[in-house]
Amino acid sequence: MALAVPVFAAEPTLTLAEAQRLAVERSRQITSKDFAVAASRDMAVAAGQLPDPVLKLGIDNLPANGPDRFNLTSDFMTMRRVGVMQELTRADKRRFRSERYEREAEKSLAEKSMTIASIQRDTALAWLDLYYAQAAAKIINEQGMQANLEVQAAEGAYRSGRGNQADIFAARSALAMFDDRSSEIGRLTANARTMLARWIGQAADMPLAARPDANTIRLDPATLDTQLNHHPQIAVLARQEEIAVAEAKLAQANRKSDWNVEVMYSQRGSAYSNMISVGVSVPLQWDQKNRQDRELSAKLAMVEQAKAEREESLRTHIAETRVMIHEWQNDRERLGRYERELIPLANEQTRAAIAAYRGGRTGLPDVLMARRNEIDVRLQALQLETGMARVWAQLNYLFPDDATASHPATDLNRNPK
Repeated sequence: MALAVPVFAAEPTLTLAEAQRLAVERSRQITSKDFAVAASRDMAVAAGQLPDPVLKLGIDNLPANGPDRFNLTSDFMTMRRVGVMQELTRADKRRFRSERYEREAEKSLAEKSMTIASIQRDTALAWLDLYYAQAAAKIINEQGMQANLEVQAAEGAYRSGRGNQADIFAARSALAMFDDRSSEIGRLTANARTMLARWIGQAADMPLAARPDANTIRLDPATLDTQLNHHPQIAVLARQEEIAVAEAKLAQANRKSDWNVEVMYSQRGSAYSNMISVGVSVPLQWDQKNRQDRELSAKLAMVEQAKAEREESLRTHIAETRVMIHEWQNDRERLGRYERELIPLANEQTRAAIAAYRGGRTGLPDVLMARRNEIDVRLQALQLETGMARVWAQLNYLFPDDATASHPATDLNRNPK
């Protein structure tokens, strides 16, 4: 008999964490950051090398007229030459150039972290919007079923002579209002599912699991300044400041010239000796105060600019986050009041109106009004809970959640050819 009993597997549900994991895996934004990191690191290696040597070929002192015109061997001054010139870039310059691209790679990594946090936050908001749209639809459907029963009751009372047509019209009007609300909630649900599908694809059609606990956040208001100093957006600005510092170091190194060394072999006619030439060329920084010094001053100013922007952005983030924490705490307090007082009172009022109507002490409009008040209170509480959950998501995903931040490795191995 045990073998004969069919076993039904529970329908899988979509948790918020699973939706975020899928969104991160599907994201092409993160893949683009991986390529940006690889590109900067390749450039860091290339920037640390000496420039390519220059091959030089030429003919010197070729006669243009007379009996030796265009003859390569008859005149003793005519030479065919081949040489190599190499720029000897200073080691500190090459190191600073490489460091600048390393800082670019670190900035791309910080941008990747910021992108993951943004994807997790936006996915959480879309998931919560769908969750609460479905919760509102459930409330409307329950009340719509009650309204349909009230229409039947009003029609039965009228046929038995205990009611009047006004009660029937009032009940039908209330049912029509519930139908209209149901249509509006259906639109909101469809839109919320579409936005969730933007992040996770067809998995948005799965039934949703229970909502995660929104009564705790990962931030500590007492150490908020320190925590937000590591916020992904602040980290990006910090990496930008480091890039500016690297460029300033490079500008400082550019105040010393690089040398060029050239070696040349010149071949003459068989009757004459061949020649070897060696030369060194050095740029003359004759106007250093208006060129190299000005460049260095500009780069140092950009360092201060990046530093000021980072500090100002940090202050803004701290203030905005504190406002969100206050809003979240206030929403929790108000939601508790709705659950403890307002919703139970609305339910009692509806039950009292129904009891009075059954006892003939009041009319159906009073019941409908009490029912409408009850659904309004429940929807207000749900709207308040939605707002609290959205603020919770914004606070909880200021930083990427490592549990859902997995992303498939991108194959960045490329054939240089």
